[in-house]
Amino acid sequence: DEWVINGGKMWTTNGAQADWMCVLANSSEGPVHKNKSLFVLPMDTPGVNVHRKIEKMGMHASDTTETTFEDARIPANHLIGEEGKGFTYQMQQFQNERIYIGAGTIAAMDKCMESTIEYTSQRQAFGKSILDNQYVHYKLAELQTELECTRALYYKCIDDYLAGEDITPIATMLKLKTARLARQITDGCLQFWGGMGYTDDVPVSRLYRDLRLMSIGGGADEVMLSIICKFMGTEPGMRG
Repeated sequence: DEWVINGGKMWTTNGAQADWMCVLANSSEGPVHKNKSLFVLPMDTPGVNVHRKIEKMGMHASDTTETTFEDARIPANHLIGEEGKGFTYQMQQFQNERIYIGAGTIAAMDKCMESTIEYTSQRQAFGKSILDNQYVHYKLAELQTELECTRALYYKCIDDYLAGEDITPIATMLKLKTARLARQITDGCLQFWGGMGYTDDVPVSRLYRDLRLMSIGGGADEVMLSIICKFMGTEPGMRG
């Protein structure tokens, strides 16, 4: 009639304020891809302990916690879907998450570019605006070109999703490309803000900190590369 959860979970997003969480836990013996299930776990369940709020370099508006479970008992109907299908469900939702990450990151990069163009057009040095320096407006042109190519990849991903196609490879490429470009754009733009870019007074420094997570959360860049290689058939052991 119930499930008893034991163990721990790092990197619990909004764990300090959430009413409930979704937990992927081992529910049986057997192969690791078939012995996991997803559960709805209320945070006020006895045995659920939020040990600490993790201090991060960015994403300060979203708390992250370390959570443990000690004989946390939940009703049997808190199981999501079928028992043993948790890993499959998790992998399926990753594709939607990667689309969301792509969309949100593109919007943030747009903001970074727009605010940098505005600032550099107004900031004067040596009798002219920072933006009037050829290196600056050429560099911004290069970054904008990369951003538009990434936006086209996002639209392609959405088209494939709406057509009912398997978007695993294209969503993985989108996640990889947006995450890496975010690092280029935030770093490149911050440089043009000079000393102001190194303060908390301007949005570019927050974007620099926050968007660094995109190459880690939702699957690190290296995991994305591994998935892409599997679809290309280029991983060691896959070639005949």
